[in-house]
Amino acid sequence: MKKILTAGALAAASFSVTAYAAPDQYIYPARVEAGEREIDFKFGTRDMRDNSLNRSSASIGLGYGVNEYWFTEAYVKYNHNAGGPTEFDAIEWENRFQLTETGRYPVDVGFLLEIERPQDRSEGYEVKWGPLFQADIGKTEWIANFLFERNYRSAEPSHATAYYQMQGRYRLKKEFAVGFQAFGDLGRWDNWAKTRQQGHRIGPAVFGKIALDSHQAIKYNAAYLVGRNRIDDGAYRGNTFRLQAEYEF
Repeated sequence: MKKILTAGALAAASFSVTAYAAPDQYIYPARVEAGEREIDFKFGTRDMRDNSLNRSSASIGLGYGVNEYWFTEAYVKYNHNAGGPTEFDAIEWENRFQLTETGRYPVDVGFLLEIERPQDRSEGYEVKWGPLFQADIGKTEWIANFLFERNYRSAEPSHATAYYQMQGRYRLKKEFAVGFQAFGDLGRWDNWAKTRQQGHRIGPAVFGKIALDSHQAIKYNAAYLVGRNRIDDGAYRGNTFRLQAEYEF
């Protein structure tokens, strides 16, 4: 585990515009299902005390489980800032790699590599990477991720930032679960921001799966998050609603 985190940190140093999480940020699972095909929709809206910082974002993508260890997805992203129109924001290519066999160890381990090409070409390429962890304990499921993000070949100097994701859920029945989600933006990977300048958001979440037939289903999760959002090296209070819906076929 230490080797994975160290490799991520070294990768951060190899890159040289700070990235902040969008409202439609979502949890990355460590597990991969071979042959899975999905159309994935994500949406998030952020309501801030300072209304000028309000923001909504969304994306839609097509994903495929290439084999038991690799899931890949390409999608387009849209953004809406306070007082402005909804605009095309970026295209993105996500790759998740499962590094351990499901259930062989107490914790399943994966790795994320994601590359984004913003519409604003001066931002270069945004690269995100880091380890993913997932475990089942009784009727509960837990996910914890620690990720790095940086813009590469941007017009302005850039440095990598670090952030975390956490999720816990309790299965009430096969098709429905309740739990929580949490996201945090810590600042520079090698020099975390002061506590009051970090962004930490947490809140209740619901999860579900609606089977359409033996090969098709709709999966969803939604959360209402409260706390601070890290924006331009500061942290501001606000509430975020986020939703993810997947059509599997």
